[in-house]
Amino acid sequence: MNEKVDLKGSVILNPVPVVMVTSRGNDGKDNVFTVGWVGTVCTKPPMLSISVRPERLSHKYISETMEFTVNMPTSKLTKAVDYVGVRSGKTVDKIKEMNFTMKEGTNVSSPYINECPVSIECKVKTVLQLGTHDCFIAEVVGSHVNKNLFDEKGKIHLEKADLISYCHGEYFKMDTNPLGSFGYSVAKKKKALQSKSVKAKKDTPTTKSKSSKSKKFFNKKGR
Repeated sequence: MNEKVDLKGSVILNPVPVVMVTSRGNDGKDNVFTVGWVGTVCTKPPMLSISVRPERLSHKYISETMEFTVNMPTSKLTKAVDYVGVRSGKTVDKIKEMNFTMKEGTNVSSPYINECPVSIECKVKTVLQLGTHDCFIAEVVGSHVNKNLFDEKGKIHLEKADLISYCHGEYFKMDTNPLGSFGYSVAKKKKALQSKSVKAKKDTPTTKSKSSKSKKFFNKKGR
């Protein structure tokens, strides 16, 4: 029996992706901070959202330029992910402290972290003031992805990127063994129906064959 514990309203949604967001202010300075509240919100145009506290330095930079870059880290960068999430860019040069290799953006002014296998360049379209956080809804205008994550057919394999997630205060590596693929539940049923159909076709000639042999036998016996 699954007994439930009723909790007061809180965002208990977990696990979530954990990313490092880079931005550049009007003063030309760069900053990086960790975001756990990030998500895809639209396919066409491609859009995502991040939620940021107004007191954050990155909030100021993003509000000034209306641009930012989402960097997806590997498990080897977990300590850096945690560090840039708890230290303030107002007092510490986190990029220098973590010895990140910064590359200039292609479509935005904000740079990206070269050590991250995936970096997504974004331009803000809407800002929603929600309460403790402001939600920046942005259009994806370009991405930088490690070449070794693509197979010979051009399909991207993010499961090979050694990505991490955040779950209730802890970091976890992404599992590389899939539980299924999109649409597999329907595909399974179709496969089962096809198997039954093939089996029925195979059984039909066998039955006719036996019937035909019996007829021949009785005809011969009758003679």
